[in-house]
Amino acid sequence: MGTAPTRAGAPSYLRVATSARMLLLLVLLLGAAAVCVRLGMWQLDRAEVRGAAADREAAGEGAVIPAALTEVVAPQTSLSGDHEGRLVEVTGTFDSTDELLVVDRMLDETAGYLVLTPLRVTAADGAVLPVVRGWVPDVAEAERLAPAPAGQVTVTGYLRSGEQAGRTGLPDGQVSTISPAELVNRWGGPIYSAYVVIAEVDPPQDAALAVLPPPSAETGLDLRNVAYALQWWIFGGFALLLWFRLVRDEVRAASEEAAESEEAAEEEEPGGRGPADTAGRGPADAGAAGRDASDPVSPGRTVTGAGAGT
Repeated sequence: MGTAPTRAGAPSYLRVATSARMLLLLVLLLGAAAVCVRLGMWQLDRAEVRGAAADREAAGEGAVIPAALTEVVAPQTSLSGDHEGRLVEVTGTFDSTDELLVVDRMLDETAGYLVLTPLRVTAADGAVLPVVRGWVPDVAEAERLAPAPAGQVTVTGYLRSGEQAGRTGLPDGQVSTISPAELVNRWGGPIYSAYVVIAEVDPPQDAALAVLPPPSAETGLDLRNVAYALQWWIFGGFALLLWFRLVRDEVRAASEEAAESEEAAEEEEPGGRGPADTAGRGPADAGAAGRDASDPVSPGRTVTGAGAGT
């Protein structure tokens, strides 16, 4: 912030900064900055916790026990980042009549299709859960698959967040993404905003389906939470910069107002005639001044002698 000199009569930076209004505003903005700093620290703590959990999983510490799906996420609610890739268990019934193929999905550097089947979750009153049952290399292989297991099944798999809507114009029965927002129009609702990638299913399904590997664990600090922490700290810095900007703007406005007042006062001050007063004198005025200077008798003088009248 610049420190341009202030005119006489204009408030100084210190006087403006220590005014009651600015001090109150400073307290409020300092409070906002402190909240931002605290939120940033909380996000950093979350990054460390999630990174440590990922490290433990990668190191294989302890048995991974699947959680009940209903305890992790409910239908039509967003999946928390803490549960991304979490192993869950769910019981329900497959609806093979409206199974879909998700195009252009890679497995071992080979493009193929995911087999996506709706599961009616028993514990959620029949809410729809998209389930990736596996991968096939082509449509012909998908057509040769046996239907999904009938009756009540128990699925164990990894939770993933739903994807954004993708491109349209694909052949019937094919989609480009696993988007619950689009699937609800086809399968009905309520629907989960997440989907499950099968690790195991009981009773077992067709062995021709290639089961996808578990999602890779990210080790170290969780970068998403670190980014959130940086954002909060930047917001706190902006709060303090805003106060300095307000002080500067008020000093500048007061200086401009003081300058205008000084100029107006100078124009109204009485004084002798300056160049502006004499510049408008014409020849007649100049001639009169000359006669006054050459006339030996000027008003107010008394002449005595022969030439003097009585």
